[in-house]
Amino acid sequence: MRLASVAIAGTDHVVVAVPDQDRVVTLADLYAKAGLGDAPATVKTLLKAGADEWAKVRQAYQGIADAPSVSLDELTWLPPVPDTGKILCAAMNNSLLTRGAHVEAAAPMFFLKPPSAMVGHGDNIEIIPDDYGFTFPELEVGVIIGRKAKNISEDEALDHVAGYTIVNDITSQGLKRGDSIAVDVSRQQADSPGYSEYFAWRRVNGPDDLAVYLTYHTRSKGTDTFGPMGPWLTTADEISNPDALAVRGYADGEVFAEDSTSAYSFTVAKLISWASRYFTLEPGDIILTGTAAKGNEKFPRGHHEIDMSRMTPTIDIEIEGLGTLTNKVTHITRA
Repeated sequence: MRLASVAIAGTDHVVVAVPDQDRVVTLADLYAKAGLGDAPATVKTLLKAGADEWAKVRQAYQGIADAPSVSLDELTWLPPVPDTGKILCAAMNNSLLTRGAHVEAAAPMFFLKPPSAMVGHGDNIEIIPDDYGFTFPELEVGVIIGRKAKNISEDEALDHVAGYTIVNDITSQGLKRGDSIAVDVSRQQADSPGYSEYFAWRRVNGPDDLAVYLTYHTRSKGTDTFGPMGPWLTTADEISNPDALAVRGYADGEVFAEDSTSAYSFTVAKLISWASRYFTLEPGDIILTGTAAKGNEKFPRGHHEIDMSRMTPTIDIEIEGLGTLTNKVTHITRA
């Protein structure tokens, strides 16, 4: 089953895709037809309501063929969970990206993207070229959490997934450069508790290499429109193995990246389990699982070939079983 958050004639709805048609039915209409009372007003409300509400959704879904439907052309797409609490993103979770790592990551690494970065399918990605500098797309599977998770095992992890979506994790190297700093410390500081951890994750080039490197990712990953997402929440039962999904990226219809989630350094279950050690995962939270990074002959560096500060393509991300997310890059000037 595929659900989405949309606006129809200016009113927000949860909709369900009609199988094999370019049409949807509102969840409210499905509930009314099945005599189930009021439908959840938002996807997050549905997720928080839990298993009993999902049972109603599946009961109502049986009548979708006879329910009044709406063409996709009449929709304005919203992010699948517009009121998500948090977006956790797995950093460098692709074996192709970590081949030159000084020290192999022993566990997943995470950063946060604010919900305000989200835009829906069909929305514009807005770039301010002189400010953002080199800015590129990242093709990712998004995991939508269905029930609360804290300190769960890998074996339990996928049971907490409501579904999956497509995410474009926009990254600005120019903004990242502006939020990075290198600081030289003394030998005494370098050997002291706390400071020594700054050197444990990289090769140290001799006794005089005393630079501490600090990078903060909030702007480079979380600026407005840096989180295109959708169009669908595809329910977890539709995806038998999230670690074996083909991923393709297109710029104006031309393939620039073609990879698989099988290239992940850490499985989806590992990401969820590890994240739950440090963060209480709530219904509607979203986890970005890693970048599809493999290029081709024309685009050998894959997504790094698409500099959106110089180009204004339409970016399509196609993920097996999840559909296609489409967003147009536009250049704007600061007001």
